[in-house]
Amino acid sequence: MLDPRLIRSTPEVVADAMRRRRKELDLDVLTALEQRRRSALTAAETLKAERNTVSQQISEFKKRKEDATASIEAMRRVGDEIKARDDEARVVEEEFLQLVMGIPNIPDVTVPDGADADDNVVVRTWGEPTVFDFPARPHWEVGGALGLLDWERAARIAQARFSLFLGLGARLERAIMHYMLTLHTEKHGYTEVWPPFLVHQDSLRASGQLPKFEEDLFRLREGLYCSPTSEVQLTNLHRGDIFEAGELPRCYTAYSPCFRAEAGSAGQESRGLIRQHQFDKVEMYKFTTPESSMDELEALVGNAEAVLQGLGLPYRVVLLCSGDMGFSAVKTYDLEVWMPGMGKFVEISSCSNCGDFQARRGQIRFRREPGGKPELVHTLNGSGLAIGRTWAAVAENHQQADGTIHVPEALQPFMGVAQIG
Repeated sequence: MLDPRLIRSTPEVVADAMRRRRKELDLDVLTALEQRRRSALTAAETLKAERNTVSQQISEFKKRKEDATASIEAMRRVGDEIKARDDEARVVEEEFLQLVMGIPNIPDVTVPDGADADDNVVVRTWGEPTVFDFPARPHWEVGGALGLLDWERAARIAQARFSLFLGLGARLERAIMHYMLTLHTEKHGYTEVWPPFLVHQDSLRASGQLPKFEEDLFRLREGLYCSPTSEVQLTNLHRGDIFEAGELPRCYTAYSPCFRAEAGSAGQESRGLIRQHQFDKVEMYKFTTPESSMDELEALVGNAEAVLQGLGLPYRVVLLCSGDMGFSAVKTYDLEVWMPGMGKFVEISSCSNCGDFQARRGQIRFRREPGGKPELVHTLNGSGLAIGRTWAAVAENHQQADGTIHVPEALQPFMGVAQIG
Protein backbone atom coordinates (compact mmCIF):
# COMPACT_ATOMS: atom_id res chain seq x y z
CA MET A 1 0.00 0.00 0.00
CA LEU A 2 1.01 3.63 -0.24
CA ASP A 3 2.71 5.32 2.68
CA PRO A 4 -0.12 6.83 4.80
CA ARG A 5 2.22 9.69 5.69
CA LEU A 6 2.39 10.67 2.03
CA ILE A 7 -1.41 10.76 1.79
CA ARG A 8 -1.69 12.80 4.98
CA SER A 9 1.05 15.30 4.16
CA THR A 10 0.53 15.77 0.39
CA PRO A 11 -2.89 14.35 -0.55
CA GLU A 12 -2.98 16.45 -3.73
CA VAL A 13 0.16 14.66 -5.02
CA VAL A 14 -1.56 11.30 -4.58
CA ALA A 15 -4.75 12.64 -6.18
CA ASP A 16 -2.78 13.83 -9.23
CA ALA A 17 -1.15 10.40 -9.52
CA MET A 18 -4.56 8.72 -9.40
CA ARG A 19 -5.80 11.00 -12.17
CA ARG A 20 -2.91 9.67 -14.26
CA ARG A 21 -4.36 6.24 -13.60
CA ARG A 22 -7.79 7.55 -14.62
CA LYS A 23 -9.10 7.07 -11.09
CA GLU A 24 -10.62 9.67 -8.81
CA LEU A 25 -9.49 9.89 -5.20
CA ASP A 26 -12.06 11.33 -2.78
CA LEU A 27 -9.83 13.71 -0.86
CA ASP A 28 -12.75 15.06 1.18
CA VAL A 29 -13.34 11.67 2.80
CA LEU A 30 -9.65 11.13 3.55
CA THR A 31 -9.24 14.70 4.84
CA ALA A 32 -12.30 14.41 7.09
CA LEU A 33 -11.00 11.14 8.56
CA GLU A 34 -7.58 12.67 9.17
CA GLN A 35 -9.16 15.67 10.90
CA ARG A 36 -11.23 13.37 13.12
CA ARG A 37 -8.13 11.36 13.99
CA ARG A 38 -6.09 14.42 14.88
CA SER A 39 -8.97 15.91 16.86
CA ALA A 40 -9.36 12.72 18.89
CA LEU A 41 -5.62 12.46 19.51
CA THR A 42 -5.40 16.13 20.51
CA ALA A 43 -8.32 15.72 22.91
CA ALA A 44 -6.68 12.60 24.36
CA GLU A 45 -3.37 14.43 24.88
CA THR A 46 -5.16 17.35 26.59
CA LEU A 47 -7.00 14.95 28.88
CA LYS A 48 -3.76 13.10 29.68
CA ALA A 49 -2.20 16.41 30.75
CA GLU A 50 -5.25 17.06 32.92
CA ARG A 51 -4.95 13.58 34.42
CA ASN A 52 -1.32 14.24 35.31
CA THR A 53 -2.33 17.46 37.05
CA VAL A 54 -5.08 15.71 39.00
CA SER A 55 -2.71 12.87 39.87
CA GLN A 56 -0.28 15.40 41.37
CA GLN A 57 -3.15 16.96 43.32
CA ILE A 58 -4.13 13.58 44.73
CA SER A 59 -0.54 12.97 45.76
CA GLU A 60 -0.48 16.32 47.58
CA PHE A 61 -3.80 15.59 49.31
CA LYS A 62 -2.49 12.25 50.52
CA LYS A 63 0.72 13.83 51.83
CA ARG A 64 -1.38 16.29 53.83
CA LYS A 65 -3.74 13.45 54.80
CA GLU A 66 -6.65 15.30 53.24
CA ASP A 67 -9.69 13.77 51.53
CA ALA A 68 -8.87 13.08 47.85
CA THR A 69 -12.14 11.33 46.96
CA ALA A 70 -13.39 14.05 44.63
CA SER A 71 -10.06 14.24 42.81
CA ILE A 72 -9.88 10.46 42.47
CA GLU A 73 -13.37 10.39 40.97
CA ALA A 74 -12.41 13.23 38.63
CA MET A 75 -9.31 11.29 37.50
CA ARG A 76 -11.45 8.21 36.87
CA ARG A 77 -13.79 10.24 34.66
CA VAL A 78 -10.80 11.71 32.83
CA GLY A 79 -9.40 8.20 32.34
CA ASP A 80 -12.71 7.07 30.81
CA GLU A 81 -12.64 10.08 28.46
CA ILE A 82 -9.05 9.32 27.43
CA LYS A 83 -9.97 5.74 26.60
CA ALA A 84 -12.97 6.95 24.57
CA ARG A 85 -10.80 9.39 22.59
CA ASP A 86 -8.06 6.78 22.03
CA ASP A 87 -10.66 4.26 20.87
CA GLU A 88 -12.14 6.84 18.50
CA ALA A 89 -8.71 7.62 17.04
CA ARG A 90 -8.03 3.88 16.59
CA VAL A 91 -11.35 3.28 14.81
CA VAL A 92 -10.81 6.26 12.52
CA GLU A 93 -7.26 5.11 11.80
CA GLU A 94 -8.54 1.66 10.82
CA GLU A 95 -11.14 3.21 8.53
CA PHE A 96 -8.46 5.45 6.99
CA LEU A 97 -6.14 2.49 6.39
CA GLN A 98 -8.95 0.46 4.81
CA LEU A 99 -9.43 3.26 2.29
CA VAL A 100 -5.66 3.46 1.73
CA MET A 101 -5.61 -0.30 1.01
CA GLY A 102 -7.89 0.39 -1.96
CA ILE A 103 -5.64 3.07 -3.51
CA PRO A 104 -3.37 1.75 -6.31
CA ASN A 105 0.34 2.44 -6.56
CA ILE A 106 1.72 5.69 -7.98
CA PRO A 107 3.02 5.40 -11.56
CA ASP A 108 6.71 6.06 -12.11
CA VAL A 109 7.61 9.27 -13.97
CA THR A 110 8.83 7.17 -16.92
CA VAL A 111 5.37 5.63 -17.42
CA PRO A 112 3.52 7.19 -20.38
CA ASP A 113 0.20 8.87 -19.68
CA GLY A 114 -2.81 7.16 -21.17
CA ALA A 115 -6.27 5.76 -20.53
CA ASP A 116 -6.11 2.16 -21.73
CA ALA A 117 -4.28 -0.40 -23.88
CA ASP A 118 -4.59 1.82 -26.95
CA ASP A 119 -2.14 4.23 -25.30
CA ASN A 120 0.54 1.63 -24.51
CA VAL A 121 3.91 2.04 -26.20
CA VAL A 122 5.69 -0.69 -28.20
CA VAL A 123 9.31 -0.58 -27.02
CA ARG A 124 10.79 -3.25 -29.30
CA THR A 125 9.95 -6.32 -31.34
CA TRP A 126 11.74 -9.62 -31.89
CA GLY A 127 11.28 -11.78 -34.95
CA GLU A 128 8.86 -11.34 -37.80
CA PRO A 129 5.22 -12.39 -37.44
CA THR A 130 4.96 -15.98 -38.63
CA VAL A 131 3.49 -16.33 -42.12
CA PHE A 132 2.56 -19.66 -43.72
CA ASP A 133 1.84 -20.69 -47.31
CA PHE A 134 -1.33 -22.34 -45.96
CA PRO A 135 -4.22 -21.03 -43.84
CA ALA A 136 -3.05 -20.69 -40.23
CA ARG A 137 -5.31 -22.35 -37.71
CA PRO A 138 -5.85 -21.27 -34.09
CA HIS A 139 -4.39 -23.51 -31.41
CA TRP A 140 -7.73 -24.94 -30.32
CA GLU A 141 -8.20 -26.33 -33.84
CA VAL A 142 -4.61 -27.57 -34.11
CA GLY A 143 -4.71 -29.22 -30.69
CA GLY A 144 -8.22 -30.57 -31.13
CA ALA A 145 -7.44 -32.21 -34.48
CA LEU A 146 -4.39 -33.96 -32.99
CA GLY A 147 -6.26 -35.11 -29.90
CA LEU A 148 -4.10 -32.97 -27.63
CA LEU A 149 -6.93 -30.90 -26.15
CA ASP A 150 -10.45 -31.91 -25.11
CA TRP A 151 -12.74 -29.07 -24.07
CA GLU A 152 -15.87 -31.20 -23.81
CA ARG A 153 -14.38 -33.57 -21.25
CA ALA A 154 -12.87 -30.66 -19.30
CA ALA A 155 -16.34 -29.12 -19.01
CA ARG A 156 -17.78 -32.51 -18.05
CA ILE A 157 -15.28 -32.75 -15.18
CA ALA A 158 -15.50 -29.10 -14.08
CA GLN A 159 -17.23 -26.49 -16.24
CA ALA A 160 -16.52 -24.20 -19.17
CA ARG A 161 -13.16 -22.42 -19.33
CA PHE A 162 -11.20 -25.33 -17.94
CA SER A 163 -8.82 -27.30 -20.16
CA LEU A 164 -7.86 -30.95 -20.49
CA PHE A 165 -4.55 -31.93 -22.10
CA LEU A 166 -4.12 -35.45 -23.44
CA GLY A 167 -1.10 -37.56 -24.48
CA LEU A 168 1.62 -35.47 -26.08
CA GLY A 169 -0.51 -32.40 -25.37
CA ALA A 170 -0.08 -33.00 -21.64
CA ARG A 171 3.58 -33.78 -22.16
CA LEU A 172 4.07 -30.50 -24.04
CA GLU A 173 2.55 -28.58 -21.10
CA ARG A 174 4.94 -30.33 -18.72
CA ALA A 175 7.91 -29.88 -21.06
CA ILE A 176 7.31 -26.12 -21.28
CA MET A 177 7.27 -25.92 -17.48
CA HIS A 178 10.56 -27.85 -17.20
CA TYR A 179 12.17 -25.75 -19.92
CA MET A 180 11.25 -22.47 -18.20
CA LEU A 181 12.34 -23.55 -14.72
CA THR A 182 15.61 -24.98 -16.04
CA LEU A 183 16.38 -21.79 -17.97
CA HIS A 184 15.63 -19.51 -15.00
CA THR A 185 17.55 -21.58 -12.45
CA GLU A 186 20.56 -22.61 -14.53
CA LYS A 187 21.00 -19.55 -16.77
CA HIS A 188 19.31 -16.63 -14.98
CA GLY A 189 20.30 -17.31 -11.36
CA TYR A 190 16.88 -17.78 -9.76
CA THR A 191 16.27 -20.10 -6.80
CA GLU A 192 13.44 -22.54 -7.48
CA VAL A 193 10.50 -22.69 -5.06
CA TRP A 194 7.68 -25.23 -5.00
CA PRO A 195 5.11 -23.39 -2.85
CA PRO A 196 1.77 -24.33 -1.31
CA PHE A 197 -1.00 -23.80 -3.86
CA LEU A 198 -3.46 -22.56 -1.21
CA VAL A 199 -3.01 -19.24 0.58
CA HIS A 200 -4.71 -17.34 3.39
CA GLN A 201 -6.00 -13.78 3.64
CA ASP A 202 -2.86 -12.25 5.13
CA SER A 203 -0.81 -13.51 2.19
CA LEU A 204 -3.34 -12.14 -0.28
CA ARG A 205 -3.37 -8.75 1.47
CA ALA A 206 0.42 -8.49 1.52
CA SER A 207 0.65 -9.15 -2.23
CA GLY A 208 -2.13 -6.67 -3.09
CA GLN A 209 -4.83 -9.19 -4.07
CA LEU A 210 -7.09 -8.30 -1.13
CA PRO A 211 -9.27 -6.40 -0.65
CA LYS A 212 -9.20 -5.17 -4.27
CA PHE A 213 -9.68 -8.47 -6.13
CA GLU A 214 -11.92 -10.46 -3.78
CA GLU A 215 -14.44 -11.27 -6.52
CA ASP A 216 -11.76 -12.80 -8.76
CA LEU A 217 -10.66 -15.35 -6.15
CA PHE A 218 -11.84 -18.91 -5.49
CA ARG A 219 -12.46 -19.13 -1.74
CA LEU A 220 -12.28 -22.46 0.08
CA ARG A 221 -12.97 -23.51 3.67
CA GLU A 222 -11.06 -22.45 6.79
CA GLY A 223 -10.03 -19.08 5.37
CA LEU A 224 -7.99 -20.50 2.51
CA TYR A 225 -8.07 -19.48 -1.15
CA CYS A 226 -6.82 -21.04 -4.37
CA SER A 227 -3.81 -18.93 -5.30
CA PRO A 228 -4.42 -16.67 -8.33
CA THR A 229 -0.67 -16.48 -9.04
CA SER A 230 2.47 -17.66 -7.27
CA GLU A 231 3.39 -13.98 -6.97
CA VAL A 232 1.30 -14.27 -3.79
CA GLN A 233 3.40 -17.09 -2.33
CA LEU A 234 6.72 -15.56 -3.38
CA THR A 235 5.82 -12.15 -1.90
CA ASN A 236 5.06 -13.82 1.41
CA LEU A 237 8.18 -15.97 1.38
CA HIS A 238 9.85 -13.14 3.33
CA ARG A 239 6.84 -11.46 4.97
CA GLY A 240 8.04 -9.88 8.21
CA ASP A 241 11.71 -10.57 7.43
CA ILE A 242 14.67 -8.19 7.46
CA PHE A 243 17.43 -8.86 4.93
CA GLU A 244 20.94 -8.10 6.09
CA ALA A 245 23.44 -6.02 4.13
CA GLY A 246 24.55 -7.72 0.93
CA GLU A 247 21.69 -10.24 0.76
CA LEU A 248 19.87 -8.41 -2.05
CA PRO A 249 18.81 -8.95 -4.74
CA ARG A 250 17.08 -12.21 -3.87
CA CYS A 251 15.57 -13.91 -6.93
CA TYR A 252 13.04 -16.75 -6.96
CA THR A 253 11.12 -18.70 -9.57
CA ALA A 254 8.17 -21.00 -9.01
CA TYR A 255 5.70 -23.12 -10.91
CA SER A 256 2.11 -23.17 -9.72
CA PRO A 257 -1.38 -23.70 -11.05
CA CYS A 258 -3.31 -20.43 -10.91
CA PHE A 259 -7.03 -20.06 -10.25
CA ARG A 260 -9.06 -17.00 -11.22
CA ALA A 261 -12.81 -16.50 -11.39
CA GLU A 262 -12.21 -13.79 -14.03
CA ALA A 263 -15.37 -12.05 -12.81
CA GLY A 264 -16.87 -9.78 -15.43
CA SER A 265 -14.66 -11.04 -18.27
CA ALA A 266 -17.07 -13.46 -19.94
CA GLY A 267 -16.84 -13.35 -23.71
CA GLN A 268 -13.30 -11.95 -23.80
CA GLU A 269 -11.01 -14.42 -25.56
CA SER A 270 -13.18 -17.22 -24.21
CA ARG A 271 -12.03 -19.82 -26.77
CA GLY A 272 -8.85 -21.80 -26.33
CA LEU A 273 -6.21 -21.43 -23.65
CA ILE A 274 -6.01 -17.67 -23.40
CA ARG A 275 -8.41 -16.96 -20.54
CA GLN A 276 -9.08 -19.91 -18.25
CA HIS A 277 -10.28 -20.37 -14.68
CA GLN A 278 -7.27 -22.65 -14.08
CA PHE A 279 -3.92 -22.30 -15.82
CA ASP A 280 -0.26 -23.09 -15.24
CA LYS A 281 2.42 -20.45 -14.87
CA VAL A 282 6.08 -20.08 -14.03
CA GLU A 283 6.65 -16.92 -12.00
CA MET A 284 9.81 -14.86 -11.48
CA TYR A 285 10.15 -12.70 -8.37
CA LYS A 286 12.80 -10.34 -6.97
CA PHE A 287 13.46 -8.57 -3.69
CA THR A 288 15.81 -5.63 -4.33
CA THR A 289 17.12 -2.36 -2.94
CA PRO A 290 15.15 0.74 -4.03
CA GLU A 291 17.98 2.19 -6.11
CA SER A 292 18.47 -1.03 -8.12
CA SER A 293 14.84 -1.98 -8.75
CA MET A 294 14.45 -0.33 -12.17
CA ASP A 295 17.61 -2.01 -13.48
CA GLU A 296 16.35 -5.30 -12.06
CA LEU A 297 13.04 -4.75 -13.89
CA GLU A 298 14.88 -4.51 -17.21
CA ALA A 299 16.77 -7.70 -16.37
CA LEU A 300 13.50 -9.41 -15.43
CA VAL A 301 11.99 -8.52 -18.80
CA GLY A 302 15.11 -9.85 -20.51
CA ASN A 303 14.73 -13.18 -18.68
CA ALA A 304 11.14 -13.50 -19.93
CA GLU A 305 12.25 -12.57 -23.47
CA ALA A 306 14.88 -15.31 -23.39
CA VAL A 307 12.12 -17.91 -22.98
CA LEU A 308 10.33 -16.71 -26.12
CA GLN A 309 13.52 -16.39 -28.13
CA GLY A 310 14.53 -19.92 -27.18
CA LEU A 311 11.22 -21.18 -28.55
CA GLY A 312 11.45 -19.12 -31.74
CA LEU A 313 8.26 -17.20 -30.97
CA PRO A 314 7.93 -13.66 -32.42
CA TYR A 315 6.92 -11.09 -29.81
CA ARG A 316 6.90 -7.45 -28.87
CA VAL A 317 7.66 -5.65 -25.60
CA VAL A 318 5.04 -3.08 -24.60
CA LEU A 319 5.38 -0.38 -21.92
CA LEU A 320 2.00 0.02 -20.26
CA CYS A 321 0.51 3.48 -19.90
CA SER A 322 -0.64 4.88 -16.56
CA GLY A 323 -4.27 3.88 -17.07
CA ASP A 324 -3.56 0.26 -18.01
CA MET A 325 -1.17 -0.81 -15.24
CA GLY A 326 -2.01 -3.31 -12.53
CA PHE A 327 -3.01 -2.24 -9.03
CA SER A 328 0.36 -2.77 -7.30
CA ALA A 329 2.74 -1.67 -10.07
CA VAL A 330 4.75 1.52 -10.49
CA LYS A 331 5.92 0.39 -13.93
CA THR A 332 4.99 -2.57 -16.13
CA TYR A 333 6.15 -4.13 -19.38
CA ASP A 334 3.97 -6.69 -21.14
CA LEU A 335 5.38 -9.25 -23.55
CA GLU A 336 2.93 -10.01 -26.34
CA VAL A 337 3.50 -13.08 -28.49
CA TRP A 338 2.36 -13.32 -32.11
CA MET A 339 -0.48 -15.79 -32.65
CA PRO A 340 -0.81 -16.43 -36.41
CA GLY A 341 -3.93 -18.56 -36.00
CA MET A 342 -5.66 -15.83 -34.02
CA GLY A 343 -4.15 -13.12 -36.21
CA LYS A 344 -2.97 -10.90 -33.36
CA PHE A 345 -0.49 -10.34 -30.55
CA VAL A 346 -1.53 -11.81 -27.19
CA GLU A 347 -0.09 -11.00 -23.75
CA ILE A 348 2.05 -13.86 -22.48
CA SER A 349 3.98 -12.14 -19.68
CA SER A 350 3.58 -9.10 -17.49
CA CYS A 351 6.69 -7.81 -15.67
CA SER A 352 6.24 -5.19 -12.96
CA ASN A 353 8.20 -3.16 -10.46
CA CYS A 354 5.95 -2.69 -7.42
CA GLY A 355 8.32 -0.40 -5.52
CA ASP A 356 7.71 -0.66 -1.75
CA PHE A 357 3.94 -1.13 -2.21
CA GLN A 358 3.89 -4.86 -1.35
CA ALA A 359 6.81 -4.61 1.07
CA ARG A 360 4.93 -2.09 3.21
CA ARG A 361 1.94 -4.43 3.43
CA GLY A 362 4.17 -7.40 4.23
CA GLN A 363 6.75 -5.50 6.33
CA ILE A 364 9.65 -6.83 4.23
CA ARG A 365 12.77 -4.80 4.95
CA PHE A 366 16.56 -4.70 4.68
CA ARG A 367 19.53 -3.07 6.39
CA ARG A 368 22.19 -1.26 4.40
CA GLU A 369 24.76 -2.02 7.11
CA PRO A 370 24.89 -4.23 10.22
CA GLY A 371 22.74 -2.70 12.93
CA GLY A 372 21.38 -0.08 10.54
CA LYS A 373 17.78 1.13 10.49
CA PRO A 374 15.57 -1.24 8.47
CA GLU A 375 14.19 0.11 5.18
CA LEU A 376 11.48 -1.29 2.94
CA VAL A 377 12.69 -3.42 0.02
CA HIS A 378 11.33 -3.12 -3.51
CA THR A 379 9.58 -6.13 -5.04
CA LEU A 380 9.31 -7.15 -8.69
CA ASN A 381 7.36 -9.92 -10.37
CA GLY A 382 6.98 -11.29 -13.88
CA SER A 383 5.49 -14.23 -15.71
CA GLY A 384 8.22 -16.40 -16.99
CA LEU A 385 5.88 -17.44 -18.71
CA ALA A 386 2.18 -18.33 -18.70
CA ILE A 387 2.49 -22.00 -19.70
CA GLY A 388 -0.88 -22.50 -21.39
CA ARG A 389 -0.44 -19.41 -23.54
CA THR A 390 3.06 -20.60 -24.44
CA TRP A 391 1.54 -23.97 -25.42
CA ALA A 392 -0.89 -22.09 -27.66
CA ALA A 393 1.89 -19.98 -29.18
CA VAL A 394 4.02 -23.04 -29.93
CA ALA A 395 1.07 -24.82 -31.55
CA GLU A 396 0.18 -21.82 -33.72
CA ASN A 397 3.67 -20.68 -34.73
CA HIS A 398 5.09 -24.16 -35.28
CA GLN A 399 2.10 -25.79 -36.98
CA GLN A 400 2.82 -27.57 -40.25
CA ALA A 401 0.81 -27.81 -43.46
CA ASP A 402 0.00 -31.47 -42.75
CA GLY A 403 -1.55 -30.57 -39.38
CA THR A 404 1.40 -31.64 -37.22
CA ILE A 405 3.35 -29.44 -34.79
CA HIS A 406 7.12 -29.06 -35.01
CA VAL A 407 8.60 -29.20 -31.50
CA PRO A 408 11.10 -26.36 -30.97
CA GLU A 409 14.64 -27.61 -30.40
CA ALA A 410 14.70 -26.20 -26.86
CA LEU A 411 11.75 -28.42 -25.90
CA GLN A 412 12.90 -31.63 -27.59
CA PRO A 413 15.04 -32.85 -24.63
CA PHE A 414 11.93 -32.62 -22.44
CA MET A 415 9.55 -34.06 -25.07
CA GLY A 416 11.62 -36.88 -26.53
CA VAL A 417 10.14 -36.16 -29.98
CA ALA A 418 10.74 -33.52 -32.67
CA GLN A 419 7.19 -33.56 -34.03
CA ILE A 420 3.68 -33.99 -32.65
CA GLY A 421 1.23 -35.77 -34.91
